Amino acid sequence: MTTTEIQDKVIDMLRTVYDPEIPVNIYDLGLIYRIELNDDGTELEVDMTLTAPNCPAADFIMEDVRQKLCTIDGLKNVSVNLVFEPEWDKDMMSEEAKLELGMM
Repeated sequence: MTTTEIQDKVIDMLRTVYDPEIPVNIYDLGLIYRIELNDDGTELEVDMTLTAPNCPAADFIMEDVRQKLCTIDGLKNVSVNLVFEPEWDKDMMSEEAKLELGMM
């Protein structure tokens, strides 16, 4: 699989992860800040945030992301980093997410 194909699979997988309190996936919510594959496509590093630093579902969401990304063929190492810079706000959501949440 090419790195582009792996990156597409990563995005597809991230779109299956939801904050239990919000009916929109974390990718379209804009919670994913960085997706980086090494040159041979075997190591993945993801930087993500939460809608609020004190999110009660933080551990659940982080583990869900890690477990799902680990199922992608070819990946040998997956790192998920929780970051809070820049601070998330609703302008980071996709148009589809805003529409789903009635913000348009």
